[in-house]
Amino acid sequence: MSVRLHFHGAAGCVTGACFRLVTDEAEVLVDCGLFQGSKTLKALNYDPFPFEPRRISALLLTHAHIDHSGQIPRLIRNGFRGPVYATAGTRDLCSVMLPDAGGIQEHEVEFLNRRNQQRGHPLVEPIYTRRDAERCLRNFEVVDFGDWREVAPGLRARWWNAGHILGSASVEVEIVRAGEEPLRLLFSGDLGPGGREFAPDPEGPGGVDHVIMESTYGAVERPPVDPATRRRLLAEVVRDAHRAGGPLVMPAFAVERTQELLIDLLQVMSDGAAPAGPIFIDSPLALKATEVFLRHGVDRHGENPFRNLRGHELLRPTPRVDQSRAIERLSGWHVIMAGSGMCDAGRIRHHLKRLLWRREATVLLTGFQAVGTLGRLLEEGRRFVRIQGDSLKVRATVRSLDIYSGHADAAALESWLRARLPVSGSVFLTHGEPASLDALRKRLTVAGLDLALAVPEIDQTVRLRRRRSEALPAQAAPRILPGAAAQLDWHNARAELLSELEATLARLPDDAARVRLLDRLARDVAAGRP
Repeated sequence: MSVRLHFHGAAGCVTGACFRLVTDEAEVLVDCGLFQGSKTLKALNYDPFPFEPRRISALLLTHAHIDHSGQIPRLIRNGFRGPVYATAGTRDLCSVMLPDAGGIQEHEVEFLNRRNQQRGHPLVEPIYTRRDAERCLRNFEVVDFGDWREVAPGLRARWWNAGHILGSASVEVEIVRAGEEPLRLLFSGDLGPGGREFAPDPEGPGGVDHVIMESTYGAVERPPVDPATRRRLLAEVVRDAHRAGGPLVMPAFAVERTQELLIDLLQVMSDGAAPAGPIFIDSPLALKATEVFLRHGVDRHGENPFRNLRGHELLRPTPRVDQSRAIERLSGWHVIMAGSGMCDAGRIRHHLKRLLWRREATVLLTGFQAVGTLGRLLEEGRRFVRIQGDSLKVRATVRSLDIYSGHADAAALESWLRARLPVSGSVFLTHGEPASLDALRKRLTVAGLDLALAVPEIDQTVRLRRRRSEALPAQAAPRILPGAAAQLDWHNARAELLSELEATLARLPDDAARVRLLDRLARDVAAGRP
């Protein structure tokens, strides 16, 4: 039996998950997500797919996060007609997340095209629209955890709870050929850390041939944090933000992170551990996702932990744009929670644009920040950032809390993989930045697990057989250079240069000094002109 596996995303970087299995009888995708991060990486979302969508028999979806599901509407618009297999929780979350993503793209393209017209640049089209996203939901077919499903000729699959977000799964694929033993693969999807109040521990089968495994936090080992400690640390940040004069701005992923943070915020405020104040939920997507959690959420005790979010007196939902804009007129202590979690889209940018320069404001980051995103730049302590073309001096206090991560750390990843042994073939480390991939590879090697470890690049192809794999020569030029997927690009460098230039011009003693500096820069630019 010969099977080819193509790594079209989440290879050498964290986002854009898309894996294509090709047999003699079918082509199947596992995930089809948007790239996030630098503009160079996000440009891949606009490029033609590196495969023919009409040839894809089915799509097996691990979970609803946009970096795993966000290209599905575009895939269907470009000719895919097969089913999208997903758990009920994933289907319900996609029903709100994908139309929201389409709406954001329409809005951002409208804003960008106004600037393009002013500058004489060509107009652009959104990757897909809200209507495209709504239509794609017809292709979804719900699967139950643990049940085998025939997904294409010669392929069957079953979903195992991954403990990451509501409905998240690892996908086991079995490829069958008459007269031969089946080839068994396991795609981890995103794995939860285990031991959480609001999600089960990740599961999965053992004894597979090959594992495609996420490595987001492969370089991080977190100390164990119980719920009481987690809330104590959150309360400390809230108290500090209140003392600084507020407000507290929380960029938060709309699905699960927002809901967990709200539960803890309400708890520490009601207990008196932190000053109470209005909490603005400034994310239409988070509000819709919360309704999904109110229907499906179950904790370890069989109860719905999100039930107290409905109608709480401190919560201020602001679904409409005019309600969101009205927040800026507010004085006094308050909390603003808005998407996106990496500060790269949505309403959070509006709030950061008006608050980052204010010393009394506090920004709390609570999730993974991909390279090149505004959230990563803030996390790294940049003094200047640019939002929608404007340079801003960062005077606000920027804090990070990694205790809410929905991803397994290095120790949990190793533990999960140990439970999958024996793995007779290869373990492909994906969904991680180079430092995390390298750290996890070294950790697993030192642990003596006797595994064939591989770290693929974007668009790399491997031939899979039982007990072994073989990398194949590239058939086309790479869409992005090796290593570039997880690096700052020239857009980031330009933004930093422009911000530093503005700050330097402001510090110079007089206009003559400013003219001399600009003259030197103009000569350098002219000298480098092709």
